[in-house]
Amino acid sequence: MALSTHKTQSGFLLPSIHSAPPFFTQQPNPATQASVAQNWTRLILSYARHRGLFVLRAEDADAPGGDWDEILRNPRINRRLLSSHLNAILVDMVDKGHAVYEPPRQTSSVLLYWRSPEEWAQVLYDWANSTGQLNTILTFYEIVEPPVPSPLSGIPLPILRKAVAVLTKASRAQIIAVPDGEGVRFLAGPGAK
Repeated sequence: MALSTHKTQSGFLLPSIHSAPPFFTQQPNPATQASVAQNWTRLILSYARHRGLFVLRAEDADAPGGDWDEILRNPRINRRLLSSHLNAILVDMVDKGHAVYEPPRQTSSVLLYWRSPEEWAQVLYDWANSTGQLNTILTFYEIVEPPVPSPLSGIPLPILRKAVAVLTKASRAQIIAVPDGEGVRFLAGPGAK
């Protein structure tokens, strides 16, 4: 079978390397494995962005029919990524800043940074500005679960907190204590774009 791209049921275009059986095997040569890990990282992050997924667990490789099945398996060549190989890729992603362990103090589940905290901060500020929320206090829940879907719908709280921290450091937001938890006020002015 020749290497070729393939469109998944969700409309994601898999790269041609996904058709190569060695892509699904942990490579003994460190340089080759580094290249494989780099290609898996690109694939995982672009698929996560396409599907709006934030969490990847090593055991997702063993779960047929899950959210990640379209990329972790290739039935056309009868291959799947083993959880041990996925775990090695997750370690590499964390080491390179593309993900963080969530919850902390374990190494089999990560939050994916298909946008960096700085990029999320800009998305968050642009959303607050475009929806007329500057100088308004919003709870984190109102941001994550807005009445009208937004690019921030469903964003995990740890990523939201990092984005707010970026804005706070740039004097574009302020953390506010609210009765039901945490809130944020987005500031217009010199620190704002």
